Amino acid sequence: MRIRTRYAPSPTGKMHVGNLRTALYEFLTAKHEGGDFMLRIEDTDQERFVDGAIEIINKTLEEAGLVHDEGPDKDGGYGPYVQSERVKTGIYMKYAKELVDKGEAYYCFCDKERLASLKTEVVEGKEICMYDKHCLSLSKEEVEANLAAGKPFVIRQNIPNEGMTTFHDELYGDITVDNAELDDMILIKSDGFPTYNFANVVDDHTMNITHVVRGNEYISSSPKYQRLYDAFGWESPVYIHLPLITDENHKKLSKRCGHSSFEDLIQQGFVSEAIVNYIALLGWSPEDNREIFSLEELIKEFDYHRISKSPAVFDIVKLRWMNGEYIKAMDFDKFYEMAEPYLKQALKKDFDLKKIAGMVKTRIEVFPDIPALVDFFEELPEYDPQMYTHKKMKTNSETSLQVLKDMLPILEAQEDYSNDGLYATLCKYVEEKGVKNGYVMWPIRTAVSGKQMTPAGATEIMEIIGKEETLKRIQKGIQLLEASI
Repeated sequence: MRIRTRYAPSPTGKMHVGNLRTALYEFLTAKHEGGDFMLRIEDTDQERFVDGAIEIINKTLEEAGLVHDEGPDKDGGYGPYVQSERVKTGIYMKYAKELVDKGEAYYCFCDKERLASLKTEVVEGKEICMYDKHCLSLSKEEVEANLAAGKPFVIRQNIPNEGMTTFHDELYGDITVDNAELDDMILIKSDGFPTYNFANVVDDHTMNITHVVRGNEYISSSPKYQRLYDAFGWESPVYIHLPLITDENHKKLSKRCGHSSFEDLIQQGFVSEAIVNYIALLGWSPEDNREIFSLEELIKEFDYHRISKSPAVFDIVKLRWMNGEYIKAMDFDKFYEMAEPYLKQALKKDFDLKKIAGMVKTRIEVFPDIPALVDFFEELPEYDPQMYTHKKMKTNSETSLQVLKDMLPILEAQEDYSNDGLYATLCKYVEEKGVKNGYVMWPIRTAVSGKQMTPAGATEIMEIIGKEETLKRIQKGIQLLEASI
């Protein structure tokens, strides 16, 4: 059996992390076995349709590397791949009427007022209105008369009030529910469009989908899907329901949290490969403790049987760490291309940006970290002279002041302001004084940067800012220290 999976998003906006994980797991499930991955657009809910959302879906999948074998732009013989286009073929109404003929579905002509009067029941903690099968008792003649008169209708699934329905999930095993808990869900809406639940089943069968991967919020609907498969006499696909993704507070990851969509994360300076790698681990784990995977490696290692049933926590700190690992391993030219806008945001003077980029490459986790790391090159910030005191370096205000005063005339006379030339000069002073490197380098670096942490050492900074600015900053350090002692 050739595995065929599908990612079937609704075009309602940005791609949520949970949706991207579903797409990724669908892709990996198929590709691990050399199967086909399909893209299908489920746009039957026209009220929620967002202009531009299909473009966002295509762009996200492309940037994530999830190349589909079939879809709206690649007809593999199962098209159309957009549900609103499939509606025009009459496929959903055809199958709905087949169920009506079998007694597995029926026309419902109830108006809003009558539906509003029905009692509600609490099912799985949710209050829902259970339809009372009122229209199931209509005779064939009454139904035909209503249809001939143009009376608005929906087509409902006919679920028996008695008995049980069982379906199998690869992670959760056999799941059985009491039919009395299942509502006669609408299959065809009054506008002629199928509901998501009905179109989903018809499309999966007619497109020969073998494995359905989706969030476990669909477990409660799966018995209804199973009854549809059974009613048609179709073989049901392999079900794989994924665990919930929560935030750090173990609450469902909200679209309002600021990093819940792929688009948000890209805008925040994350690398697409790192995002995909991290999302792959939100619910799935390899046999060893390895964490860094290319997409090709994920295809090779992925086994859906190793997906956990426990909720997965989206940890932005962990994602930042992983992103930093990807940046460290990135080709320098690609890194510089991505880093350049952030460098130019902070640095307006004529600096060697490539050299500065090399300094920060191993020190950032996301690209927006760059401006705060390099802004001191542009202008010396205001800083506290207490920074000159460092126990490990055995420096304090008095020793630092002496170092700066000693070094100022030496650096004034220095002609070679290359990193190597400056380092040799400072080391010569260290040797003459019989002290450790940090005793000299710490106060010099503090003076020329005004920062506790910098992406480079003292002499590398001095080379970038040049002789004039170096001397100016050391003089400022001397003034600060003299005023504080």
